[in-house]
Amino acid sequence: MPGKPSRAPVPRPPSPAELRTALGPSHGVWRELVDVMGREFPGLEEAWRPSKIEFGRVCLLKLGGRTLLYLIPTASGFDVSAVLGERAVELAMAGDLPAPVKRQLSEARRYAEGRGIRLAMTAPDQVPVVRKLAVIKTTPR
Repeated sequence: MPGKPSRAPVPRPPSPAELRTALGPSHGVWRELVDVMGREFPGLEEAWRPSKIEFGRVCLLKLGGRTLLYLIPTASGFDVSAVLGERAVELAMAGDLPAPVKRQLSEARRYAEGRGIRLAMTAPDQVPVVRKLAVIKTTPR
């Protein structure tokens, strides 16, 4: 219709081979994180969106229309990003998250939708930290 802005087309998900090639050695960590999140949050969906990053797409892990995590392929592996509301930030700061994660949260700029945190995923031992962030984000009031 004239006068209506067109929405960017939703990109197709990458094939398993494309994702494996893009992620390189961190592909196993990606798979482990997605598997852990799927077990923790039944009904979790992977949605791919266009991005200006080199890979051209970013993966959103969504639960009931709510984005829990952003998985961002990078040249050296991938990053995980999350936006936590102030209540979730308070819970995270009071919890047993690693000090560097708490520091990043405390230093993050406040926006209406919350504070953003971004973690470079380099090893499987980071998966439980990301899981905790998602659990905190979804903790009922």
